[in-house]
Amino acid sequence: MSGRVVVSGPASWNRIVHVEHLPEPVPHMQFALADHETVGGTSAGKALGLAAFGRPVTLFTLIGSDPDGERLRGILERVDGLGLDIVDGARTERHLNLMTPLGERVSIYLSTPDDRDSPEDDRLTAAMEDAAAIVLDLSERSRRLIPDARASGRPIWTDLHDYDGTSEFHLPFLDAADAVFLNADRLGGDPMPFLRRVIDSGARLAVCTLGAEGAVALASEGGAVTEHRVDAVPVDVRDANGAGDAFMSGVLHAMLDGAGVDAALEVGAQHAASVLVTRHLHPTLEALVG
Repeated sequence: MSGRVVVSGPASWNRIVHVEHLPEPVPHMQFALADHETVGGTSAGKALGLAAFGRPVTLFTLIGSDPDGERLRGILERVDGLGLDIVDGARTERHLNLMTPLGERVSIYLSTPDDRDSPEDDRLTAAMEDAAAIVLDLSERSRRLIPDARASGRPIWTDLHDYDGTSEFHLPFLDAADAVFLNADRLGGDPMPFLRRVIDSGARLAVCTLGAEGAVALASEGGAVTEHRVDAVPVDVRDANGAGDAFMSGVLHAMLDGAGVDAALEVGAQHAASVLVTRHLHPTLEALVG
């Protein structure tokens, strides 16, 4: 299969703690329902998903030389079909994620890498030149290399996650992207007006995931804007981490293979369902994480 995807953004080491409900802002005690450690990071999730489809993919990320970083690196290096370009970030990104049975989440960042200008950025810029698509996830490195991504002329995909419609940090990603994904958590109601603004600003595809209600998309096709919807695939949810990344990677892979929007959304929904039934970021990790 031809058409390598370049993914730029976070890979992390996560401790997942399942709780009955998210903590209230008062002193109290809760008992965890379960906990485990695993690979995290939105870019790692997308790269894992693409590799599982057999799509050539290279993940450009920052990982420290600390013990958690060595463990993270060792696992990712064992994933079939996943290319890695790792910059030493001095510290590995680490999260404590509190998760409820409903999929609600609070992410506490325990450490973040040192993400500054580096001569190693040139490798990412060079890889963009002949990529089938560039995924720029939210990070300082991705943000500063947006001009290089645009100069490459390659399609740019981005994931704004729980964007509220106003955050300044997200705006360069929004302005540069040909395909924009996000969830509806902070849009405050009907996502369609926001998706319309994204298309009117020049994107060809704007997608909002709606949890158990599936996803809705607007696409600019031949001068016309069309609406598309897909239902979520019913599953017994074990852990919601990574479902959005799996959804986007499925849509991207399918569209690179020539699928239309409706068919691509179906692939994304099926792929997201496969992640919801595992406690890891992607089923690939079941055999790799001790």
